[in-house]
Amino acid sequence: MARYIGPVCRLCRAENRKLFLKGDRCKSDKCPINKKRLPPGKAPKTRMGKKSEYAVQLREKQALKRNYGLMERQFHNLFDESLRLPGKTGDNLIILLERRLDNVVYRLHFASSRAQARQLVNHGHIAINGKRVDIASSLVKPGDVISVIGQAKKMDSIRHALEEVQKSGVMPWLEVNADEMTGRYVINPQRQDVTDTLDIKEQLVVELYSK
Repeated sequence: MARYIGPVCRLCRAENRKLFLKGDRCKSDKCPINKKRLPPGKAPKTRMGKKSEYAVQLREKQALKRNYGLMERQFHNLFDESLRLPGKTGDNLIILLERRLDNVVYRLHFASSRAQARQLVNHGHIAINGKRVDIASSLVKPGDVISVIGQAKKMDSIRHALEEVQKSGVMPWLEVNADEMTGRYVINPQRQDVTDTLDIKEQLVVELYSK
């Protein structure tokens, strides 16, 4: 599967906001965007004027897509699925993004970033209801139990990430047992519960894809 392998801090500069793609580093003073806020590329200042309606919508879509670590086709497929569900398309899109296995692993603090969570899943270190799953895009359902399995339970990176549970807990639609390295996806979140998604205006994404 295609994936972005370039410098992730470049993506934050392109969107002129923190996308939190490097975990703890993004929350520290070492984050490069604190010092260098110009977008990447040639003559960046010439591209910082007033943006068209399309440009605003595009940047909102790119920020949301990059925050969850998706490529364009993956993101568009999720949008198409959100259209088929009852309710608001924008709300459905956010909920589908939250239901992805790599995101749930990240939300349970088994990993310090979504990229690290995706790697754990791809390498077969995560199980759903006791069954190993290595597809990061798998959608978790209410009641599913997600667990770290095998030798991965000894990984220092997971233990370090789980320390965050003591500091900030987990999202209200999740439950976690840090000692057992297991968690449960209790219920699908409501849009208003997802409060840390970069203050995204998902309606702009809907308008962009509706053109």
